[in-house]
Amino acid sequence: MTTAIDATTEAAGATPETVHGRIERSRVELTPTQIALGVLLVAALGFALLFLQEPMAHDSLHNFRHAAGVTCH
Repeated sequence: MTTAIDATTEAAGATPETVHGRIERSRVELTPTQIALGVLLVAALGFALLFLQEPMAHDSLHNFRHAAGVTCH
């Protein structure tokens, strides 16, 4: 007889898969360098999306937003 595995817990069954649990696990597993690189990546992508207005790049980002389902006009 097989037993069902609860999808909300990890294999060890110690921590539920919640946002709080994931943040706590990230604090333990990620180094400060990895966190800094993640923040830098998010900042660079934010800069590109918000301030990059070169027409070809702007048009491709505009098309991507539409493909993602964002209505902008």
